Amino acid sequence: MTETVKLKSPIDGSIYVERPVASDQAINAAVERARSAQAEWARVPVAERAAYMLKMLEALVAMSDEIVPELAWQMGRPTRYGGEFGGVKERTQYMVEIAERALAPVPASNPKDGFRRYVKKDPLGVVMVIAPWNYPYLTAVNTIVPALISGSTVILKHAAQTLLVGERFARAFEAAGLPKYVFQNLVLNHAQTEKLLGSGKIDHVNFTGSVAGGRAIEKAAAGTFMTLGLELGGKDPAYVLPDAKLDHAVANLVEGAFFNSGQCCCGIERVYVHEKIYDQFIEGFIAETRSYVLGNPLEQATTMGPMAQARFADFIREQKAEALRKGAVAHMNTKDAQDKEGSPYLPAEVLTNVDHQMSVMREESFGPIVGIMKVRNDEEAIALMNDSPYGLTASIWTADTEHAISVGDRVETGTVFMNRCDYLDPALVWTGVKDTGKGAALSQIGYDNLTRPKSYHLREKI
Repeated sequence: MTETVKLKSPIDGSIYVERPVASDQAINAAVERARSAQAEWARVPVAERAAYMLKMLEALVAMSDEIVPELAWQMGRPTRYGGEFGGVKERTQYMVEIAERALAPVPASNPKDGFRRYVKKDPLGVVMVIAPWNYPYLTAVNTIVPALISGSTVILKHAAQTLLVGERFARAFEAAGLPKYVFQNLVLNHAQTEKLLGSGKIDHVNFTGSVAGGRAIEKAAAGTFMTLGLELGGKDPAYVLPDAKLDHAVANLVEGAFFNSGQCCCGIERVYVHEKIYDQFIEGFIAETRSYVLGNPLEQATTMGPMAQARFADFIREQKAEALRKGAVAHMNTKDAQDKEGSPYLPAEVLTNVDHQMSVMREESFGPIVGIMKVRNDEEAIALMNDSPYGLTASIWTADTEHAISVGDRVETGTVFMNRCDYLDPALVWTGVKDTGKGAALSQIGYDNLTRPKSYHLREKI
């Protein structure tokens, strides 16, 4: 009997998509085709490779009427937000724009008479992308586009919760006229994925997911010497100073905490507010949070859909219950008939009187819950921001740019924001520290991480 992957929709619990898992023979054939296609693809000029990406983007955007409701059915995001096309466009277009100069050979900094010396950036070969369900297009495009422009071929293994995304990418590349086997989409189970990574046939893997998943990837790849890009967990903090523009900070931090039902890699999970403005901030934050409407993501009135899976919502329920047992105060206590154990529907919650002995302030929640603490000064805020095994982003809310920089310099994180959060700028490298993982995506540095340096030391005068 053929093994299949079933996608259970968070909307109503039905099986929305079911696909057969690739056979071992099909996997091996796909890798061989990718390797063979890569040699030809690498000879295509960078500008031509980049042009295919723009054609793919055009084809993908043309599918928006299908893709937007599909996302709601697959992972629960409300259709009113229109998919992920804004970010997909911005990232693809930027990586296309910088491609030729980012991939150009780098001359030696000290010219020598009679010699030509430079470092060329060669493609890695076959790149595997293991993409997550929370932003299934955005996270995948971060690697797919620059890897292909760099001259590598790509094999995509998308999350079971968003199976159709891989098919949409494949269709878009086909519409763009991309040469066959330069991009391939495979449906794999965990064992097959680990076996493929351990085979030595993959040159680079990019994985976005849990810390446990990242460790499994590293273990599977051990001894192959492939390069890794791992974006793992996060527990992103915010620090609100007395001179912050309060209404701006409140509005943006509420959205940063609860957009996409809190299922954001760089979403706000903990907030530290200076004691001078704490009471005002809490009042505003609670009022803003009350505007969220939990419901069916296919309805325009809904601003917060179900979480992708019921077990994710149950974990948040456990975090909240533990925090309340330890003295936390819940301010929303929204009553919703669908909010019960075993249901993915979970309203937003705001907790105060929290501390770092509680899971909600230490362990990644990845859901619509946030803890807010009062702090006396920078020293206390920085110590608490750094009291985490994670480090993806941190946001600082102040009118003083130099002060934000001085605080940011002391925070263990991959990105420092001031007066914004939960955003990825493709001109800046996307990276993390500690258990958030290693590697880097987008920007010039993203191209460097998807190529290998090759030195040319040429004596022209003998």
